[in-house]
Amino acid sequence: MSINNTIMKNIVKSEVVELKEQVGYLEHQVVSKTLVQNEVLNITLFAFDKNEEISSHESKGDAFVTCLDGEGEITIDDAKYSLTEGQSIVMPAQHPHAVFGKEKFKMLLVVVF
Repeated sequence: MSINNTIMKNIVKSEVVELKEQVGYLEHQVVSKTLVQNEVLNITLFAFDKNEEISSHESKGDAFVTCLDGEGEITIDDAKYSLTEGQSIVMPAQHPHAVFGKEKFKMLLVVVF
């Protein structure tokens, strides 16, 4: 698949949407909803219940995170960053990072490979 064949899915087209309403919270879970996935780009919405997490891992691409709701904690190379609604951070490629829901937490993740 080439960048010219980017496929948007799981979202209504030609309609204004509120991203944080496109993914819901589930008790004791991390919920994800992929909007775009190909060899150069991944766009995913996440909803973390309080105290849920994605454990430390590395990515081949830079990962841009924007908090849509609540409060999350992003760990990059053992440094912790708190994110609240409207705030963003980049988790650099090839660096260990993790995401934790300090409270219920929704985020938009854009990974560029």
